[in-house]
Amino acid sequence: MAVLDHPEISNAEFAQFQKLIFRIAGISLPDTKKALLVGRLGRRLKHFGLPGFKDYYQLLASGSEADELQTMVDLLTTNETYFFREEAHFEFLAKTILAEHPPGSPFNVWSAASSTGEEIYTIAFVLADALGLDAPWSVTGSDISSSVLATAERGQYWLDRTRGLPPAYLRKYCLKGVNSQEGSFMIAPEIRRHTHFLQVNLNRTLPAQGKFQVIFLRNVMIYFEAETKRQVVARLVEHLHPGGYFIVGHSESLNNLTESLRAVKPTIYQLPFE
Repeated sequence: MAVLDHPEISNAEFAQFQKLIFRIAGISLPDTKKALLVGRLGRRLKHFGLPGFKDYYQLLASGSEADELQTMVDLLTTNETYFFREEAHFEFLAKTILAEHPPGSPFNVWSAASSTGEEIYTIAFVLADALGLDAPWSVTGSDISSSVLATAERGQYWLDRTRGLPPAYLRKYCLKGVNSQEGSFMIAPEIRRHTHFLQVNLNRTLPAQGKFQVIFLRNVMIYFEAETKRQVVARLVEHLHPGGYFIVGHSESLNNLTESLRAVKPTIYQLPFE
């Protein structure tokens, strides 16, 4: 049977994928996202020469293609981001959190849904300005998607991705691409050496990483149900230093999700000192 250019998916088949992505990543895919799923996964049917979504689901369930489950997750997770997105958070980081930090002591930040890396490097720019390039600070970036993490770790972007990035930072902490890399820019090595990357599923036991002064978890909980949110926040709070800050997206809130953190201002929370 020939593969359709625009394969259709039945309600029952779509429900199977909804359950699968929820089980793997805790993401609640609403019925309104059916067209998105067809558009993003339809190319995988063509790749494997499959006639329909039922066959693709069976392929995933069989485990015969070991990496395909990760490919599906990569395609279904949305990764919109840009430098200095929700700028008020970075102002608070610079003017309040870092201003109170003892000079010379380590400062570690976790970007727990880092996508393609713009958030990681925005944080790094702020830390470099406030603490200096030789200070003991680091930014850890994690995401469930292996493909976006590869982009983040590479640290190279096309110049049309400079949305939100002040020209001063572009000049100070980025390198302009030349020859075959013309039209792109690379995050400077002195910034990148302060960054670390790892693939993390927030709905599973988190890897041992020590404690952080700040954890960013922005614009990802909107895809989780309430109980999933509570579990994810509880896991992450275990990695906060007492007095550390937990920052969520401007459309998100931790109200009724945790009693461990106190609200400092909307979207910014703090773990009380012991």
